[in-house]
Amino acid sequence: MSLLLKKGCKYSLLVPTSMGVRITPVNAQPVHCSTHFEMQATSAETNVASISSYLGLPVKVLTTFVKDSPIAEFIKADLRRRNMDFEGPEVPQGGPWGYRHQFNIADSGFGLRGPRVHNDRAGEVGRTLHVKDFNLERIFAQEGIQIVHLSGLIAALSPDTSNFCLEIARFAKKHSTLISFDLNYRASFWKGRETELSAIFKEIASLSDILIGNEEDFQLCLDIKGPNPGGEDIDDQLDAFKEMIKKAHKTYPEVSVFANTLREVISANEHLWGAIVYENNNWHVIKPRKINVLDRIGGGDGFVGGLLYSILREWPSEKWIQFAWASGALATTFLTDYAQPVDEEMIWNIWEGNARVKR
Repeated sequence: MSLLLKKGCKYSLLVPTSMGVRITPVNAQPVHCSTHFEMQATSAETNVASISSYLGLPVKVLTTFVKDSPIAEFIKADLRRRNMDFEGPEVPQGGPWGYRHQFNIADSGFGLRGPRVHNDRAGEVGRTLHVKDFNLERIFAQEGIQIVHLSGLIAALSPDTSNFCLEIARFAKKHSTLISFDLNYRASFWKGRETELSAIFKEIASLSDILIGNEEDFQLCLDIKGPNPGGEDIDDQLDAFKEMIKKAHKTYPEVSVFANTLREVISANEHLWGAIVYENNNWHVIKPRKINVLDRIGGGDGFVGGLLYSILREWPSEKWIQFAWASGALATTFLTDYAQPVDEEMIWNIWEGNARVKR
């Protein structure tokens, strides 16, 4: 199968998401002993979309907001700054114990002290995302979307969001929009819903054109056997990764592109970073290379963002993995969860290992 981008679309990329904020201690300190924090708006899906939005492609976000919330206004301002259009309902808070935007409380780690992340998602307004709140016929048939990117985080957030993602995938297929699906397995989201979510994830995967995940994602979301998570060195497991992707392709023959990042952690600030992309029976592999890390959160999203941008630009497929690898590496040099490239050259210089000053 080949990837055919729909023409005449208003938006290059659409992402459904649940927006929240991340608070991070300054100076790479741990959370428990810090008194000063920085706050940013964040979600995995808008992390992905930021590569395209910063590089000039039109991006749309489907989400939901808490009505009259200053945090909601903070998030909206951030999306505008990232050049993203957005739409979604305003949900009444319902009192102090009602809805709110989720908090991600995370430090960056330093050296041999690894990062620690605490997700506080009680009352998360994003769990109310519902297909009835969006005119999908208008979005896909009238406005037009080239690629919709779905995440397993949103697909597993609640029964409403699961159905929302499934309906979006069905509408996208009906209107010739390419579907990207990052499996993003989270055990806590799946607890008690394993049978239900397995069926939903498998249907979305069957409709997808681009399927993304690590060895754990493919096994736990789609029941496709692969390498043991945390087993041998990744470099020694490449054959096992390839076999897993071949099995996935056999199960989902309509998928044109499979992608998988490879990461070994030397310290919080030094990783070995690699990737595999399989497209139309062609393998593209970057064996893990050393990268320096300021903050690791968002590196995988940066990879996906670079991959989708490369596809949207209709570059030769051998360039996809290079730009995606470098976009992920770029994201780890920012304190925000998302990369903010000023131009394509900034990303290509990372791929080429060119860190010289530009005057």
